[in-house]
Amino acid sequence: MNYKIASIAGDGIGPEIVREARKVLDKIGQKYGHTFEYEELLMGGCSIDVYGESLTDETLEKAKACDSILLGAVGGNVGQSNWYQIEPSKRPEAGLLKIRKGLGLYANIRPAILFDELSGACPLKPELTEGGFDFVVMRELTGGLYFGERKTIEENGVTKAIDTLSYDENEIRRIAKWGFDVAMKRNKKVCSVDKANVLDSSRLWRKVVKEVAKDYPEVELTDMLVDNCAMQLVRDPKQFDVILTENMFGDILSDEASMVTGSIGMLSSASLGATKLGLYEPSHGSAPDIAGQNKANPIATILSAAMMLRYSFDLEEEADVVENAVKQVLKDGYRTIDIMPQEEDKKSAVEQVGTSQMGDLICERI
Repeated sequence: MNYKIASIAGDGIGPEIVREARKVLDKIGQKYGHTFEYEELLMGGCSIDVYGESLTDETLEKAKACDSILLGAVGGNVGQSNWYQIEPSKRPEAGLLKIRKGLGLYANIRPAILFDELSGACPLKPELTEGGFDFVVMRELTGGLYFGERKTIEENGVTKAIDTLSYDENEIRRIAKWGFDVAMKRNKKVCSVDKANVLDSSRLWRKVVKEVAKDYPEVELTDMLVDNCAMQLVRDPKQFDVILTENMFGDILSDEASMVTGSIGMLSSASLGATKLGLYEPSHGSAPDIAGQNKANPIATILSAAMMLRYSFDLEEEADVVENAVKQVLKDGYRTIDIMPQEEDKKSAVEQVGTSQMGDLICERI
């Protein structure tokens, strides 16, 4: 089969980690007889440098014409980069919002897995994580505070900022269905996270999720307030299967989940909608402080490419092969700097490698 992938390297470490993910995809292509064609597109600060905005309409249309999208990372140092001196709607991160909205990608899936081999990098007590854990954060992606009306005004001589949090029942229902569908393929547990004791939007969220749950009698549904969920993630992460939540809560909780796993460099991400076209990216940022130094962990991007194989291309076996290759590399004792053990006596048991070598090691195990 032939597949056309929009390759958006982006900023910072983006080009390095996308290079390794493409290397892995090409190895899968060689093994299984697939051809992956890449269309190089600009988004983020690199697009601002060329076009004056983070995502042009032309680039968005080119992305739409592809079968899937592989993204590295966008953005730079907020206080230091000229990219943040222009109007907010044209800044690097605005491109992310525009492409998600433009492609109708309303569901974000972020797996959080603690590999046995990385238990030493997990900041939690060993008794809390013994045996590892595996859960998913299902985040609504195109509604809520990030897409609501916003303005800054002068009122009675005082500067006032206003952000609007809004959801309608259809937006909630479609993400809830995604959450329950994913749960049906896992351990059949959904934890719906909201702030229903304070917010009207959360009360509607809870009501609609309960309605959707009626169509999934095999799935156990629980409700949890977001502040409690933030606490439970570090107290007992093994209790979760699918965490279903709105945009901002999901943004925060998924980053917390990444650190519970030991490194945000391990957390993959898929953004999906009503079609097979998806956007696949690591959950971490552009890390400009280590860009170009061969230090970045490419595993999250490689695992995102595996999600692409599974969700956009229906290549289940190929996705499993990539994920197993990652597990084998970790089992064989190879680590990038961010997932090296903290204890000095354990460092001798593993070998630290760079970005490109990690990609090569994974390819060797495919």
